Amino acid sequence: MLLASCSQDWLKPEPLSFYAPENVFVDEAGFESGLVNCRKEMNADNHGDRAVHFLALDFMYTDLACSIEQCDFTKNTPSTVGSRSALQNLFLRSYVYIKNANTIISRIDAITWSDPAVRNRILSEAYWFRAYWYYRLVNSYGDIPWIGEELTDAKLDYKSTSRWAILGQLQKDLEFARQWLPATPARLGNVTKGAVNHLLTKIYLANGEFDSAISAATEVINGPYTLMKQRFGVDKNRAYYNLMWDLHRVQNKNLAENSETIYATVDRADQAPATWWDLRGTFSMRHFGPSYWRVLDATGNRATNWNTVSGDSLGSGDAAVRTNNYFIYSLWAEKNFKWNTTPDLRRSNSNWIEMGAATAEIATVRDGSPNLGEPLSKKYLPAQADTVETWFSWPYYKTYAPTPKTPYWVQPHGGQGDWYIFRLAETYLLRAEAYYWKGQTGLAAEDINKVRERAKAPLIAASDVTLDYIFDERARELYMEEPRHSEMVRVSFTLAKLGRDGYSLSGITSKNWYHDRVMRYNHFYKAPLFQIFGNTATLLPQHMLWPIPQSVITANTLGRINQNFGYDGAELNEPALETIP
Repeated sequence: MLLASCSQDWLKPEPLSFYAPENVFVDEAGFESGLVNCRKEMNADNHGDRAVHFLALDFMYTDLACSIEQCDFTKNTPSTVGSRSALQNLFLRSYVYIKNANTIISRIDAITWSDPAVRNRILSEAYWFRAYWYYRLVNSYGDIPWIGEELTDAKLDYKSTSRWAILGQLQKDLEFARQWLPATPARLGNVTKGAVNHLLTKIYLANGEFDSAISAATEVINGPYTLMKQRFGVDKNRAYYNLMWDLHRVQNKNLAENSETIYATVDRADQAPATWWDLRGTFSMRHFGPSYWRVLDATGNRATNWNTVSGDSLGSGDAAVRTNNYFIYSLWAEKNFKWNTTPDLRRSNSNWIEMGAATAEIATVRDGSPNLGEPLSKKYLPAQADTVETWFSWPYYKTYAPTPKTPYWVQPHGGQGDWYIFRLAETYLLRAEAYYWKGQTGLAAEDINKVRERAKAPLIAASDVTLDYIFDERARELYMEEPRHSEMVRVSFTLAKLGRDGYSLSGITSKNWYHDRVMRYNHFYKAPLFQIFGNTATLLPQHMLWPIPQSVITANTLGRINQNFGYDGAELNEPALETIP
């Protein structure tokens, strides 16, 4: 041992892998491989179980739903480490994805580029990925640390940066990016000029630059995208279904003939499992559907189950996102129509599974059951409270994603599948919102009607256009697509900044549009308050912004990462940085 200590050869590192940044980012192919990783990470928003499914999280605490796991938001603390909650993981993992984009950005000039256009295209796509995750963060947590470059050493002196400063930087980055990205992607998953302009539209809206938002949205709307208006894709010859069904099949989202897709993730069950983001898939049928398979028959046995024919199609739902009466019924009652008479294709019988007042659309299929062939009956539920998890109608056309037969998971929870990130219908609704802010409600109504006309919904007039109505339409069109909480927070800050409707930035933690809308429309937070698992549905105005993980704050020993108001530690806050360092 003494002799060995005299030699320094043992100090030389022997890496197990040479996929270190300095070995990868040495040519165009290396930078492209970095972008492939960023593209794959976009699946994080819409794949995985409760602990990492950010899209499910973004619906749990909104006007449309309630969280079965924890309906009392006062129990969601900075130190809460819930194995089934994504509240902390959205923050922690987003910074991992930002890190990977930053590595590309920081190293872009570490090599000599023979073609500056290639360099700028790669840099622009990395800017877009970074902007996407920062946009999610500032509209979930508010002021957060800004990291704009690759970190090569330990850093313990982070400071919170103003949400507004970060949005300003994202706007600057994307205004550069849209100059260098193509109108059509060279391959699936690549970012295009349209995806940049769509995200820019949201950022312009957040920054109160409504004319710029209209301009960016108009560039997208003018092409090469168009709303789909004819049946297409895998089920186009199945007459029972309609266009909205076609639009949301995972097999159709990235089809060349789908002219509505601006950006969608790529995750295919027929490819090698090593290419999948999560071995268990999207979990779309698990998180967003009811536990109908727990309903019993007259003998006290399950009338159906997830491993029956019904389960293959309907999934093994667990109601993680428990939608409310507003989304299921009231939202569709307009222009003298009710939810069950509306011509709106998005609420058609072929697209929803109805769990009625006494019986369901689902049949009893258990062999030997005295009720074989009969519809599921609510009277066989062991307790009326079980209706919360097991008995509610749901938009099957949005949740259905076939689950491949693999050794990784046997339940039909929603398998691998491409998923929309940005779709043209949302662009129209974003431009409508920009027109609304400018008081041009006639133009806003025209854009909203583009979406409604395609869905065969009754058209609206300029006098119908309100902020609430725009978000009603977003709910009808973009359920399970938009990060709804993020979009509601964005609008809440805009109203406060403009001083509209009694809102202000100084008082946003005690009064904001997000909370007011939730209280107006979500019956779970009204008397009698919803109760489950010993928790009572509670949501306060300060819960508009989610808690910063305490582990991050504690580890930052030489600086100050602020905690949001209303959570432990906020009394130690320091003024956030108002500019990007």
